[in-house]
Amino acid sequence: QVQLVESGGGLVQAGGSLRLSCAASGLTFSTYAMGWFRQAPGEEREFVAAISSYDVVTDYAAFVKGRFTISRDNAKKTVYLQMNSLKPEDTAVYYCAAASTIRTLRQGYWGQGTQVTVSS
Repeated sequence: QVQLVESGGGLVQAGGSLRLSCAASGLTFSTYAMGWFRQAPGEEREFVAAISSYDVVTDYAAFVKGRFTISRDNAKKTVYLQMNSLKPEDTAVYYCAAASTIRTLRQGYWGQGTQVTVSS
């Protein structure tokens, strides 16, 4: 079955950086769009970034543009989220998602999430 396993979360001071990874198995990784979402306590899950199959298209939420970068390594079946200039409001559980297109990520496969905490 499809499994998405996130890693790389942790506690970081404001202004710092983290790199999240999501390792996929059970799917033909290169043909899937991949994305990152996040959910803070009491909030709805929100879109952060996405990358289409074969690296053709990337998309970012306005609040992370210029700070976060999504990338993928099809040989390693892994998608990354490089997060720089972190702010306390970036604190959330970050989830990886996979689907046939960027538009259908919310209806796709999900990982279990990794906690990111940014202290002020």
